[in-house]
Amino acid sequence: MAGELGWLSFFRENKKTDSNWQPQPRLYKCQHAGSAQSAVDLVRVWKKQTSFSSKMPDFYYLPLSAPCRSGMLVAKAVGVDLNMKLVDLMAGEQMKPEFVAINPQHCVPTLVDGDFTLWESRPICTYLASKYGKDDSLYPSDLKIRANIDRLMYFDMGTLYHRFGEYVYPVVFQGQEKPDSAKLDKLHEALDWLNGFLEGHDYAVGNSITVADCVLVASVSTFEATGIDLSKHSNVAAWLARCKTSLPGYSEVNEPGTQEFGKFAKSKLGLN
Repeated sequence: MAGELGWLSFFRENKKTDSNWQPQPRLYKCQHAGSAQSAVDLVRVWKKQTSFSSKMPDFYYLPLSAPCRSGMLVAKAVGVDLNMKLVDLMAGEQMKPEFVAINPQHCVPTLVDGDFTLWESRPICTYLASKYGKDDSLYPSDLKIRANIDRLMYFDMGTLYHRFGEYVYPVVFQGQEKPDSAKLDKLHEALDWLNGFLEGHDYAVGNSITVADCVLVASVSTFEATGIDLSKHSNVAAWLARCKTSLPGYSEVNEPGTQEFGKFAKSKLGLN
């Protein structure tokens, strides 16, 4: 099982917020200064600028979790500070009544932004990009571009990370003696598909960073840290190297958890 509920099943059984910030009026050039469209534009901007809570969103997470790290990368990219709340799944903290009251599925990541609560990492990523992004570059309004971003996030959830979980999790979390080589072949098949998706451009969707990169890099960097050989997927390897140097906050919010998971998994897989 992949993603947030995969973690749970194996462990169970703005802009930057600034209290001094004030919305600033923004002028728009309109062909007719008194037009209805001018008023609509001004109202839209004002609502956008005044929609930020003075309280940082709460983010319930586990650093080892790639889905959690994808949300943290998007937060860094849009410049919103999160109130980080560690949930130790190994200790069963996700089953505490106070957390179940917030999220009855008791999974991470979970975001609480004012009176709004959201779980599942990919919707969290698009929500943060849409609400706090200074523009729509991370999650463009163009329907075709957005559809491709969504497709790649669903591909990560249902195929790419799912196959990684099928290969690694039985050994790491369920006591299986050794990994199934056929499952590794299926993971490499998915990586080969990603390799094709990346052909001819720098990032997941075109030549600009989007939320798809934040989601995919959290997964693929975890594969690499676990000892999965990416060298046969040249586009994936080049893209990952590019993301490591260009994604805001990569070394701060992704690298430590990736390395921690890799060390933990390798010890179980006998790769140390």
